[in-house]
Amino acid sequence: MNYTYKHIWLIAFPVMMSILIEQLINITDALFLGHVGDVELGASALAGIWYLAIYMLGFGFSLGLQVVIARRNGEQRYEETGKTFFQGLFFLLMLAAFLCLLSQILSPVLLKHLITSDDVYNATVCYLNWRIWGLLFSFPLLALRSFLVGITQTKALNMAAFTAVLVNIPMNWLLIFGFDMGISGAAIASSFAEMCSLVVLTIYLFRHIDEKVYGLRWHIEIKILKEIFSISVWSMLQFFVSVAIWFLFFLAIEHLGETELAVSNIVRSVSALFSVIVNALAGVTSSLVSNLIGAGEKGKIFPLCHKIIRLGYVAGIPLIVLALVFHQHIIGAYTENPVIVQVAWLPFMVMLLNYFLALPGYVYLNAATGTGATRTVFVFQLTTTIVYLFCLWGLSHRNVPLAAYWAVEYLFVLGLGVQSVIYLRACRLNFPIK
Repeated sequence: MNYTYKHIWLIAFPVMMSILIEQLINITDALFLGHVGDVELGASALAGIWYLAIYMLGFGFSLGLQVVIARRNGEQRYEETGKTFFQGLFFLLMLAAFLCLLSQILSPVLLKHLITSDDVYNATVCYLNWRIWGLLFSFPLLALRSFLVGITQTKALNMAAFTAVLVNIPMNWLLIFGFDMGISGAAIASSFAEMCSLVVLTIYLFRHIDEKVYGLRWHIEIKILKEIFSISVWSMLQFFVSVAIWFLFFLAIEHLGETELAVSNIVRSVSALFSVIVNALAGVTSSLVSNLIGAGEKGKIFPLCHKIIRLGYVAGIPLIVLALVFHQHIIGAYTENPVIVQVAWLPFMVMLLNYFLALPGYVYLNAATGTGATRTVFVFQLTTTIVYLFCLWGLSHRNVPLAAYWAVEYLFVLGLGVQSVIYLRACRLNFPIK
C-alpha cells in the first residue's frame, strides 16, 4: 500500500481517459454546434448541464459503490468485490430506466419555467429528447468503471475512452451537417458513442478479469445493496447538487443575454479538459484512501493526498500556460463571432487560474469520501453551495462583468477543501465502513 508517483499515475491516467469520454462528448458537441448558431451553442450548455445533473445521480451512486469495492479489495476479500459490483450494476440499470422516463415527462415542463428565450428552450428540449437515453449506456459504464478503479485495474478504461471519441467525432459531423439534424444530431451521436464504449468495457471484463477470484456471478443480495446505498445516497445528493448549481449559474448567465451564455458555454467546455485531471485524481484518491483504510494504514492518507496534488500540478500547469498563450485560437475554434472571442478572454483566464484551488479542494474532499463519510461530505457540499448561491444572487443585482460570476468558483472550491482537511485531521481514526 506504499503508493509511489508512478503507481498513482498508472492508476489515474486510464481514469482520466474514461472521464474524458463524457467531457469530450460535451466539447465535441459545443465545437460543432458553435458553427451552427449561437442559440444552439447556448442551448447545448443548458441541456448538457441539465443532463449532467441527472447523470450525477448515477455517478454519485457509483462513487459510493467504488468506495465499498475498494475497501473489500484492500481487505483482500476479492470475491466480495464482484458481489458488490453486481448489486451496483443492478441498481444503476433500474435507476437509468426510471430517470429516462421521468425526464421525458418532467424536463420540458420544468425548463419552460426556467428558460426565458423561446428559441433556446426549443433547442434545449430537442437535445434532451435524444440525449437522455444515453443513461441506459452511461450508468452501466459507471458500474464497470467503479469495479475496475476499486480493484486498481484501470488499463481497459483507455480503450473505452478512445472508442467513444473515435465514434463521437465523425458521428457528430455526419448527423449535424450530413443529415442536417442540428442539435438533435449532436445528442444522438453522444448517446451512440457511450453505447460503443460500454460494449468495449464489457468485452474486456469477461475476457481479462478472473470471474472466480472476483466472484463475478450475477446474484442479487439485498443486504449488500442496502450497504452500498447507505454510503452512496449522500454522494448521489452531493453530486446532484454540485451540477444543479452549475445549471443555476447558467440560468443567471442566460438572463444576461445570448452572447454571455454562448461565451460561458465555451469557457465551461474548455474547463472540462482541466476538470478531467482534477476529477480523475480526486476519484482515484477516494479509491486509494479506501484501500489504505481496508489494509489498516490510515496514517498514509495525508502523504498520499500530497503526492496526488503534486502530480496534478505537474500535469496541469503546462496545459494552463499553453491555454493562456493560445487563448484566441482555442476560443476561435468554437465560434467565428469576434464579439464572443473578445468577451470570452477574461472569464477564460479566471477559469484557468481556478485550477490551483480546485485540485487540492477536490482531492481532500474525495479523501473524506474515501473514508466512507459520504453524509459529512454532503454537508460540506451543501453549506458551501448555500454560500456560493448567495454570492451569485448578490452579483445578479449588480452591474458586474461576466468574469466576476466565474470568480465565485474560487470561493466554492476553497470552502470544500478547508472543511475536508479539518474533518480528516480531526476524525481520521474513526471511519464508517466496517
